[in-house]
Amino acid sequence: MEQNISVTTMTLLSLIVLAALTLPFLIHKVEEELEIFLLVCGLCAVTISGAWNGHLIVEALKEPLAITAAVLVLGVLFKRFGHWTAHAIHAVETKTGPKTLLFLTVLLIGLFSSMLTAIIAALITAEIIKLLQLPARAKTQLAVYACFAIGFGAILTPIGEPLSTIVIAKLKGDPYHADFFFLLRLMGLWIVPAVVLFAALAARLGKTPLTTKPEQKTDAETYKQITIRAGKVYMFVAALILLGEGLKPLATRTITHLSKYALYWINSLSAVLDNATLASIEIMPSLPQETLVFLLTSLILAGGLLIPGNIPNIICASKLGIKSRDWAKEALSVGILLMLVYFFLLSIVL
Repeated sequence: MEQNISVTTMTLLSLIVLAALTLPFLIHKVEEELEIFLLVCGLCAVTISGAWNGHLIVEALKEPLAITAAVLVLGVLFKRFGHWTAHAIHAVETKTGPKTLLFLTVLLIGLFSSMLTAIIAALITAEIIKLLQLPARAKTQLAVYACFAIGFGAILTPIGEPLSTIVIAKLKGDPYHADFFFLLRLMGLWIVPAVVLFAALAARLGKTPLTTKPEQKTDAETYKQITIRAGKVYMFVAALILLGEGLKPLATRTITHLSKYALYWINSLSAVLDNATLASIEIMPSLPQETLVFLLTSLILAGGLLIPGNIPNIICASKLGIKSRDWAKEALSVGILLMLVYFFLLSIVL
């Protein structure tokens, strides 16, 4: 009977993953209310796996507060002082041209996200993109490239994002004795070229002038809209916490005794499941360095494929009004292609 319950639980959790991957593209209402849908998925997953406890409830209520506060505070600051940003962006474009503006924006945001944190980097990125005179699809493409760059760059220090924080915490003992710059040494060779690549892809969008000289303050966004967006981000993060905890039994069973090559592709789950959750299950001190590189690379890349994959995606999509299918249309092609390229490169070099 216990085995039957276990199989039933795994089946139901697998259906939740399938729903999270497909329904936002099949049902318009789900796409419109993605954060509510994911919250329901998270609640169901935790209930099915029997993971409810006081600590989880507190974590789900508390953890989103810092991100939500950052979104709210910076949203208000950008509303009040956004015209200064507009002047600065216009001045840079005037001196360098639109292609260089986009290249430098994505390159610097990606590389410095490890110190700014992924959250702040994403907020700055979204605000800059809002100021640019780009077609809707080009804005989505730029957001996708920038968020991929942030996902890569933020892992280089333990303060960049939760994924890197967890990795350093799990490897601080023997044999790695991971310090602040451990991930920079381990992953830098694979990270920096990717950030440069995404910056180059972004530069291709600068075919015409992107800004005009601002004549006055631009504050089209209301305080109500800023508050609603912050609330949606709170719900999104809480949903990912619950979803990650609820799906842990499925992830644990799925990845047990798998090779690094299989895990590389299994980590595609981080497109909907917080990559920090998978890292907490997979990363252990007994893994050799080449396996660590395999796993971390796949977690970073898969995290950019869909909006729920990481916090920068969520922030940029929310602030720019990007829908799930529009994000996937631009991100899946470049993300899956890069996953293939990195898989073959890592297999050969390592």
